[in-house]
Amino acid sequence: MKINIYYGGRGIVGDPTLFVLSRMQSVLEELNVQVERINLYDEKRKITALPSTLNDADGAIFGTTVEWLGIGGYMTEFLDACWFYGNKEKMNGIYMMPVVMSTTFGEREGLLSLQSAWDMLGGKLCNGLSAYVRDPVAFELNQEYIKLIEKAAENLYRVISRRTITLPASNQAVTQMVGSSEPIDLTPQETEQLSKYASDDNYVQKQKEDIRELTDHFRTLLKNDGKSEDVVIGEAFRNHFVPQTNFEAVYQFIIKGLDKPMILEIHDDVLNISYEKRNEQTVLCKLTQEKLDQITKGEISFQNAFMSGEMQVKGDFRMLRMLDTVFTFQNTRKPEPEYV
Repeated sequence: MKINIYYGGRGIVGDPTLFVLSRMQSVLEELNVQVERINLYDEKRKITALPSTLNDADGAIFGTTVEWLGIGGYMTEFLDACWFYGNKEKMNGIYMMPVVMSTTFGEREGLLSLQSAWDMLGGKLCNGLSAYVRDPVAFELNQEYIKLIEKAAENLYRVISRRTITLPASNQAVTQMVGSSEPIDLTPQETEQLSKYASDDNYVQKQKEDIRELTDHFRTLLKNDGKSEDVVIGEAFRNHFVPQTNFEAVYQFIIKGLDKPMILEIHDDVLNISYEKRNEQTVLCKLTQEKLDQITKGEISFQNAFMSGEMQVKGDFRMLRMLDTVFTFQNTRKPEPEYV
C-alpha cells in the first residue's frame, strides 16, 4: 500500500498541520505503509508535474493551513494541475483524506473545499480532520488530540485496505456530464518538462512574443494579399523610383518590425533591393514600419521625417536630401480640395 501526503502550507515553524501530518505519517509507517511526503512549497516550480505522482498511490492525504482566508495558493494550484493534467481514471480509485488546521477561522470551509474538489476530480473521500488551533504548543502536548489524529490515520488505513465502497456524489455526476477537460497522456519525462517550461517566466514570455509576431505576420499577409511586408515595401520603392544621371548611392534602412535591414543600391537607372546587413553604406536610416508606411503613401517626406526626429540618419546628408528626388512618393498624396 502506498499513501502520498501533500502539504500545502508555507512550512513555517509552529504550523499545526505539520504536526498532524507527521503524527499520521508515523502511524502509517508503523503499519508498513509506503508513505511519500510532498511539500508543495518546495515543489512550487514543478506543481504542474505533481499530479503524475498520484498514479501509483492507493491513497492520499491533502493537508493545508488556513492562515487568513481559504486553503492557500499552493494547494489551489495543485488542485488546478490535477484537473488539467491529472489522470482522472487513476484518481477514481484513490481515497483522499483532507486535513485542514486553522490559526484564524474557516477550517471547516477549507475542509469542504478539499472535499468538493476531490469529488469533482472523481476520487473517493475519507472522513477528514479539521481544527482551530490557537496555541500550537498546547495542541501538540494534548494527548487526547494525539489519539484522535492517530485514530484517523488508522481509519484511513482500514478504508484503503478494505476498498470501502462510497456512495455516489452529485459532483461526480456533474463532472461526467459537463467536464470538458481530457487527461493529457504524458510520460513522466514529458510531464517534468512541461512543469519546467510552465514555471519559467522567461520561456512563457518568449512564447507569447512569438505568438504575437506570428499573428502580426499572418495579419500582414492577409492585408497585403499574401505578400510579406518586406516585399510590399520593396515594390513601393521600385514603383516610385526615378532614375538620375550619374548618380550612385547605397541606402540602408533599419526598419523596426522587419528582421533584416533593407538595402537600396542605386547605379544611374538601376535599382537593386536586398535584405542584409552592411557595414558600409552612403546613408543609414532608422525608423519604424509605421513611419515608413506614411512615407510610401506620400503623407510625409523623408526630409520631414528626419527634421521631426522620427527618422534617425547617419552618413552623407546631401544624399539624404536626394531620397525625395529619387523616390517620388509625394506624387501619391491626394490633392487638397479647392475652395471657391
